[in-house]
Amino acid sequence: MAGRYAPRPTRTTVRGGAVGVPGRGAVPAQPGSSRGRTWTPPWPVDLGLTLGPLRRGPGDPTFRTTSDGSVWRTCRTPSGPGTLRVAARGGAVEAEAWGSGAEWLLDRLPELLGERDDPDAFTPRHRLLALTRRRRPGLRLTRTGLVMESLIPSILEQKVTTDEAYRAWRMLVRTYGEPAPGGPPALRLYVMPEPRTWALIPSWEWHRAGVDTKRSSTVLRAVRVARRLEEAAAMEPEDARRRLELIPGIGPWTSAETVQRSNGAADAVTVGDYHLPGIVGHALAGNRDADDAEMLELLEPYAGQRHRAARLILLSGHTPPRRAPRMTPGDIAAL
Repeated sequence: MAGRYAPRPTRTTVRGGAVGVPGRGAVPAQPGSSRGRTWTPPWPVDLGLTLGPLRRGPGDPTFRTTSDGSVWRTCRTPSGPGTLRVAARGGAVEAEAWGSGAEWLLDRLPELLGERDDPDAFTPRHRLLALTRRRRPGLRLTRTGLVMESLIPSILEQKVTTDEAYRAWRMLVRTYGEPAPGGPPALRLYVMPEPRTWALIPSWEWHRAGVDTKRSSTVLRAVRVARRLEEAAAMEPEDARRRLELIPGIGPWTSAETVQRSNGAADAVTVGDYHLPGIVGHALAGNRDADDAEMLELLEPYAGQRHRAARLILLSGHTPPRRAPRMTPGDIAAL
């Protein structure tokens, strides 16, 4: 849903420059063996804006933001589970990682924070986008290099309210995932289940989490070919989307939501969203009743950067006022 890109209240901005004093303001060392890395980006990096799309709701057990501005995230990497803490210290980004996936996560830290993104390729043609871009200089598109961690929650978000999808993700990860390596117990971090574990979840547990048969069946079809789908992270975004959409139940909406995160796809505009066409139409043409076709027409001047344009619109806060109460969430678990 479009609202997932709203600005987060906790945000830390890093600007390129000299490395600050190592460890200043850092979270105390956590139990277990860890590896660290300090990296100085040559551009302003806003951790909240860049990594925010990876967060699936305020209770996401794979993502936390702490009061000191650190971002904690768990992953199931090709090397195994890992926990990553990223923090802004002066002009540098400090990272610490635990678990068998620690080295993999640290090696890809620059890509995660937008090293392969090119904001200069975007030329704003509307005043609203120009203003928002100037006010959000730290916005970069993340590239996780991991497909399944974005694909599965995107499938859960199909045709339901955001709150329903977040609840399902939270329940399933906490029940079938594993405690994150090295993370502070107070954060209650978990690593998402491996593909085989997803495949063994009983039907009644999907039901209890509020996931209907159509979505759970799509997840099961995807995890059976997880290795092939993970290869899509190294492909061009359009090729990656075509591979994902070979799976019945994965369409343009789900593939776009996935490659935006896994591949850093700047042009993967989300088609089929309940809210986004109206938001884009309202911001660029004063038409809150715009459909997908009109949205794509309005975004055509930004071809190659349409996802970035949509994100800037969402971050601008220029959204149409509500005309009705929020949609009442369903609860199939009560059936």
